[in-house]
Amino acid sequence: MKIAGADEAGRGPLVGSVVAAAVILDPNNPIVGLNDSKKLTEKKREKLFVEIQEKALAWAIAECSAAEIDEYNILQASLLAMRRAVEKLTVQPEHLLVDGNKVPQGLSMSCDAVVGGDAIHPEISAASILAKVSRDREMVELDAKYPQYGFAKHKGYPTKAHFEAIAQHGVIDEHRRSFGPVRKAIEQAES
Repeated sequence: MKIAGADEAGRGPLVGSVVAAAVILDPNNPIVGLNDSKKLTEKKREKLFVEIQEKALAWAIAECSAAEIDEYNILQASLLAMRRAVEKLTVQPEHLLVDGNKVPQGLSMSCDAVVGGDAIHPEISAASILAKVSRDREMVELDAKYPQYGFAKHKGYPTKAHFEAIAQHGVIDEHRRSFGPVRKAIEQAES
């Protein structure tokens, strides 16, 4: 049975897309060191990112933009990004394991939600790594465009430095306007 794992990265940040990945591993081509992306160093994630893409039977990365997050809410946007990733797989799985407690709707295969699945199932771990590295790279690109915000350092999370940058420079198009701290900054700027 072909089993895919799906996970997302970037639910908590105030800026940028939520990025999801789906992976079907090749049982004949194992990858050593897979784990929850948050438990790996950046260097290890980058190495595994390449190895997963080389060895997996199929993998795909998809996202939902900040505008979509504002339209649907972060949970629905995360699930939609995961569904998009699964639908992009060049090989369709017979079963999907999703990190968390909810599964994307509208998929043709059976699905199970697994809380903490990124530390349990290698398929989800691989998806977790692809999503996290892709999301971090997006933040580095955004940092090059808007260096005054420090996105390469805090990755868009609600840190003191990020709040100070928003207060000083305002909100950019990529900020999630439905998130409380961003909405508050917009209201303060308008008053």
